[in-house]
Amino acid sequence: MSDQPGNIGATELRAPGAPRIIAIANQKGGVGKTTTAVNLATALSACGRRTLIIDLDPQGNASTGLAIDSVQRRLGAYQVLVGGASLAAATQPTVVPNMSIIPTTPDLAGAEIELIDLDRREYRLRDALARAASHGPLPYDFIIIDCPPSLSLLTLNAMVAADCVLVPLQCEFYALEGLSQLMRTIDRVKRALNPVLEIQGVVLTMYDKRSSLNEQVASDVRAHFGAKVYETEIPRNVRIAEAPSHGKPALLYDIRCAGSQAYVRLAGELLKREHGLSGRSLSAA
Repeated sequence: MSDQPGNIGATELRAPGAPRIIAIANQKGGVGKTTTAVNLATALSACGRRTLIIDLDPQGNASTGLAIDSVQRRLGAYQVLVGGASLAAATQPTVVPNMSIIPTTPDLAGAEIELIDLDRREYRLRDALARAASHGPLPYDFIIIDCPPSLSLLTLNAMVAADCVLVPLQCEFYALEGLSQLMRTIDRVKRALNPVLEIQGVVLTMYDKRSSLNEQVASDVRAHFGAKVYETEIPRNVRIAEAPSHGKPALLYDIRCAGSQAYVRLAGELLKREHGLSGRSLSAA
């Protein structure tokens, strides 16, 4: 990790009216990271917040889960990071009103190697956002970055560009070990590359209240992180698992299922944290 500060200051992306940029990150796979990114963004959009998802995971699950077919992905995150494409050119609408996406293209899988030799390799995404903002305010309230399941240059780009990190945490023992490594990485990025970066919160995912292990892990996480842990817990839910195969977020696939309602509550909590506002009920959406 470079200790050289970037030429574009962190405050330039945090001007009044600038979108809040949230990286959804956890280097452990299978913790509900993409599910959280897609459904949290959907819930925020349903609350009237203009939202952009940046799919920075080469697996492209966020793009697939929002019905962005591979033939539609001529431009995406790779072209923004490596090829110098503008944010506007790479952005597409989604099936969700108020929500757009910068999808993943197949080239992103090789971006890790190409980024190593590029100037300002840790700042590529932040620079792209700053260039877009230089032409006028970005037309979003929130930008949600779905990170890959690794502490890679792609994840580093997300953290350097972001205001904060939201950490989905599966309620199991090994998840706690990975969390401490992620916290160290966030601290290093804050010290060396992005002084405004903070932990926005930790959200417990795949929660099963019948499991004593889940209860113990949740208790340990809450004891360690206190108020940073969201009250809302995302349950294991079949309808959430089914939704991506239909090209829809769970909130569009089945708004009444337990998983969808949990993401509605999570969005409400997030809005209260961010703006001191009450997220309106979406149960009639």
